Amino acid sequence: MDVYEAMRTRTSVRGYRSDPVADDTLKRVLDAARIAPSGKNGQPWTFIVVRDQEIRARLVAACKGQGFIAEAPVVIAACGREELAYQKMGGYWNSLPVDIGISFEHLMLAASAEGLGTCWIGAFIEEDVRAILEVPAEVKIVALTPLGYPKGDRVARPRKPLEEIVMYERWNRTGR
Repeated sequence: MDVYEAMRTRTSVRGYRSDPVADDTLKRVLDAARIAPSGKNGQPWTFIVVRDQEIRARLVAACKGQGFIAEAPVVIAACGREELAYQKMGGYWNSLPVDIGISFEHLMLAASAEGLGTCWIGAFIEEDVRAILEVPAEVKIVALTPLGYPKGDRVARPRKPLEEIVMYERWNRTGR
């Protein structure tokens, strides 16, 4: 599957089969995250791969009751260290959330190309996830995703047309 097809077919999956994800497939997906660009090449990310059923079940409560998280055979937590991120992005903030976002999207697109489903989980209680996964206090937990084979058909949600989201040369300049 080419990258454009992976982007078109990727959806947020909220139902997973119990089929295991092969180690080599998981490694390819994680490697896609590893090779993502980051501010000043800081690569401030660490990924926690959770396969243990008990830990996945405990993450459901920490993720505000999203039960489908425990259905997937794998959950991945994207963590980041601010000291490794570029410190002056835009002149006033660090690049950690952007770097993690790029890397996690690489992971999600690779998963899509492998026939796997994901769902970006931003609704979680960081301190609860931190306790379950034993993440040190200085490390930020940015996002989680279940990873597995989708149960049922993927349903694409509508996207805005380009004309609504693209401007040229300056703000409020539309069209070419």
